[in-house]
Amino acid sequence: MIKERVGLVQINNSFSNQNYFPLSVGLLQSYAMAYLKNPSDFQFLLPIYKNVAPEQAVGILKDASIVAFSVYVWNERLSLEIAAALKQRSPKTLIIIGGPSVHEDRGKAQAFLRTHPYVDILCHGAGEEVFVSILENFKTKRWQKVSSISFIDKEGKFISTPCIQSKTFDINAIPSPYLSGVFDPLMAANPDETWLALWETNRGCPFSCAYCQWGYNTNKKIYSFDTERLHREIDWFSGKRIEFIYCCDANYGILPRDIDIVNYVVKNKIKYGYPKAFSVQNTKNSTEKTYKIQKTLSDAGMNKGVTMSLQSLNPATLKAVNRQNISTGVFQELQNRFTADKIETYTDVILGLPEETIESFTRGVAEIIEKGQHNRIQFNILVILDNSEMGQETYHERYGFVVRETQIINFHGGLTTDSVTERAETQKIVVGTNTMPPADWLKVRAFGWITALIYFDKLLQIPLLMLHKRYGVRFKDILEGFVRGQLNTPVINEINAFFINKALEIQNGGAEYCASKEWLGIWWPADEYIFIKLCKEGTLEKFYEESKILLFSLLKQYGIIPETNLLDEAILLNHELIKRPFQDADYDIELSYNVWDYYRAVLAGDTSSRLIRGSYTYRIDRTTERWSSWEQWYKEVVWYGNKKGAYLYTCSQEVHR
Repeated sequence: MIKERVGLVQINNSFSNQNYFPLSVGLLQSYAMAYLKNPSDFQFLLPIYKNVAPEQAVGILKDASIVAFSVYVWNERLSLEIAAALKQRSPKTLIIIGGPSVHEDRGKAQAFLRTHPYVDILCHGAGEEVFVSILENFKTKRWQKVSSISFIDKEGKFISTPCIQSKTFDINAIPSPYLSGVFDPLMAANPDETWLALWETNRGCPFSCAYCQWGYNTNKKIYSFDTERLHREIDWFSGKRIEFIYCCDANYGILPRDIDIVNYVVKNKIKYGYPKAFSVQNTKNSTEKTYKIQKTLSDAGMNKGVTMSLQSLNPATLKAVNRQNISTGVFQELQNRFTADKIETYTDVILGLPEETIESFTRGVAEIIEKGQHNRIQFNILVILDNSEMGQETYHERYGFVVRETQIINFHGGLTTDSVTERAETQKIVVGTNTMPPADWLKVRAFGWITALIYFDKLLQIPLLMLHKRYGVRFKDILEGFVRGQLNTPVINEINAFFINKALEIQNGGAEYCASKEWLGIWWPADEYIFIKLCKEGTLEKFYEESKILLFSLLKQYGIIPETNLLDEAILLNHELIKRPFQDADYDIELSYNVWDYYRAVLAGDTSSRLIRGSYTYRIDRTTERWSSWEQWYKEVVWYGNKKGAYLYTCSQEVHR
């Protein structure tokens, strides 16, 4: 008997020859192989799992009777181009589109099908049961018998079948594609690939953040895979020497067992050496479990940075997006504990949320720093996802969204892979609202970059933190002072002009990041681009001279006269600590205050620390880490330092009297 060939396509992002297993289509295949009445009637081809040319994909899929695509915002255009080319090459091939990018709104689903006539079926929601039903009805084409799909019938009529009402559906009925051997042939056929694992321990989200698809399209319940199955999957990852696991759970740490799962992962790391890293997205409301989970991972060397997401501190904004943050007090407590344990964290903030203003945004950023975030605030432009509450036109109208379509680019991605092409994936971003008009959005985007440059890229973190703690100068005033600049600060003024122009470019649909063929041929965040520019073009010293002018001017506005040489020495120490290439000797710096010790104590949340006048010599270690070329420095300091904030040399006190 001739088998029906089934093709599966889930194109994920790849990183330096590292590729994720296509988990979504793997789950479809493992479920189908377990529950089809006659699984021997079907032959599953190896899935397409990474970016390939459409003609290459068509060559792989040309003999398939059925091809199912898992479509996300980052692979939609390429997936559709492959589907169109395949239908032209093989008109009888059934093209199925599923995944988060499929419109739940049936009016939009109809418009999509009529605009893309090569697509035969759209699948709505979870796909395992639906996929099996499609395969079972393939010969008869009685699609009305399949739940949760939309299609155009032979008479040209749009049909959308009722969604599955599977309240009793057992998530554990879905076999693991890892344990069932679905990915074994894929690995055997690609022996030179380094595989990364996408992994689910549960599905669902109890929250309803308006910008997110997770909670909006679920029934607010969490469905958990059995712990025994999860342990076996972890054993599989260890046995296959999988280095990195990305956990896809919406709120890791929300379940009591989550710490036990982490303990099992760590046990395997110690026993087998794999996995080497485990990344989770922390739940918003379980602070003690979050701490224990991240501390356990950090102690095992498996932590890739702890996300302490807030998105906004503006109460009106949080109400508009249906989000409830942890309290700033709890945030500060957690931040202090992580800092004391030398665990790097970063805080996500979204730029362009409804009800946010320049004042509320800048105040919120300053408060996050003042509450202990000294490693990184990650400023994310608001992206509209079609199947979120925010994706609805009524929501846009309510908050006066100004939306632009821009190319999706991975920061630090290669120019050759992320260059502008006809099939470049795009996203819809918000570049203005009724409370933050486009002109204000430009200023806020520039404010984020200047904050990243001078504080989180560590160019001025030591004097800025000292001014705040010693003299009570507000971070908001400091940061806004740098945004304004002065007539006698031309380098800083040029930086601000660059940031405003880059923000305007984004607002007009341009790339979110800065391309540089000279500097590794990759896309750089704007703050890192300026960091490199200052160092490479020899203007860093001038930048520090102008920074001193701005900071003394700010102190004057506060009516503060600092101790003799204190601010000068803090700026000098920060300057000398910045990692740079071509350094071949350690450096001793003599100060009249214990600036370095004070700075480190403040970072750790030590409120008893004091600045003390005396004679202090600090040795800056410039020889343990060396960079013999600009290219090496670009990559290992500026690029790799992004999440860890590792831009400063280590320093130790040599003499104190």
